[in-house]
Amino acid sequence: MVKAHELKPNPGARTDKRRVGRGDGSGMGNYSTRGLKGQKARSGGGVRRGFEGGQNPLMKGLPMLRGFTNIFRVEYTEVNLERLAAFPQGSHIAPAELAAAGIIKDASQKVKILARGSLNGPVTIAAHRFSKTARAAIEAAGGAVEEL
Repeated sequence: MVKAHELKPNPGARTDKRRVGRGDGSGMGNYSTRGLKGQKARSGGGVRRGFEGGQNPLMKGLPMLRGFTNIFRVEYTEVNLERLAAFPQGSHIAPAELAAAGIIKDASQKVKILARGSLNGPVTIAAHRFSKTARAAIEAAGGAVEEL
């Protein structure tokens, strides 16, 4: 059994800090591992972040990946009235029923009802959002609307 005082790091896991520019005898004197001449050999030299040697940088070629992303954006799963026509008249349709029917993936998703299609009878629909025309179509069919 290994004791705590016998533990050692693996060979090569811990190495001494490289001390450059301390004379030729150190093995890292003279050019101090920078090679001969060039932009990266100079004091303060080097290229800026994202520089690709004059080639058009990736960030310039993919402008659609730049800009602002609203972290508070709320995504709604859209469901049209034509999908709800499969439910029987007088039924109560909520996100749980939509998920069970396979219309939406998960009952925890926020749902918005849109007006494409028509209902074949009165139903009560519970959702997070309704378009104006969908709300009017549901009420015209004798149904009711519940906002969650």
